[in-house]
Amino acid sequence: MSAAVIRRITVVTAVHAPSARFLPEAYRSLCEQRLPDGWEWRWLIQEDGDGGDGGGDGGVAGGEGAAGGEVRAWVPEDARVSFRRGRAGGPGVARTLALARAEGPYVKVLDADDQLTPGALARDLAALEGRPDLGWATSRALDLLPDGSTAGFPGDPAEGPVERGTVLGHWAANGFRAQVHPATLFVRRELLLALGGWMALPASEDTGLLLALDAVSRGWFSARAGLLYRKWEGQVTGRPAHTDPVEREARMAVVAARARALAELGWRYG
Repeated sequence: MSAAVIRRITVVTAVHAPSARFLPEAYRSLCEQRLPDGWEWRWLIQEDGDGGDGGGDGGVAGGEGAAGGEVRAWVPEDARVSFRRGRAGGPGVARTLALARAEGPYVKVLDADDQLTPGALARDLAALEGRPDLGWATSRALDLLPDGSTAGFPGDPAEGPVERGTVLGHWAANGFRAQVHPATLFVRRELLLALGGWMALPASEDTGLLLALDAVSRGWFSARAGLLYRKWEGQVTGRPAHTDPVEREARMAVVAARARALAELGWRYG
């Protein structure tokens, strides 16, 4: 009898030194996931480097450049975990570089400072495995506050399919806020690659990808919380540069233009 074929979900995490201390908690949340028989996860951690000459692209667990030790010290010793370091370019660049190591039909985003809730991966998988016409899935997110409490967001959609163009329409009409959170994204790997990975932006790169996916494919929203989104002093989205009005206007303009151009081209997934 031949051995059972194991199918893989690739979990992709971009990390830099300030957020590395949260990796053990993200890892614990991954270890608590229970997948159907025949499925496994692999965790690709990609450090967004400091731009110096001393690292290069590194290697798997333990093979990073000399300057990568500060982050590497927080990476779990587990055969399912692969760590590499690249030049600084922001989280979108780091995640896209990690795709060179991705295997299997699905990619799941997990930011270094966030945590999956129990059952999140299995629910994502069930949503897409049972619906081949859907290209991506998201789920409810809860803010994880410094005191350990959580807070939800108003306006979550109902559980079920998300029709093409829905996310863009809501985002454009509500101050550039999507009704589904890009940090909860679970996506078919081939579709992610076809769209070029994450956008080449200093921020909002995940929103740009989400809106591109929304332009070409129906998605899914799970009403059960799938992510604890950590709020902490020093996170990138809390820095003044992230809310600079000139840069923000430019980011939003190119994110919207890309999504609309994709929609107008008429290419569809599924």
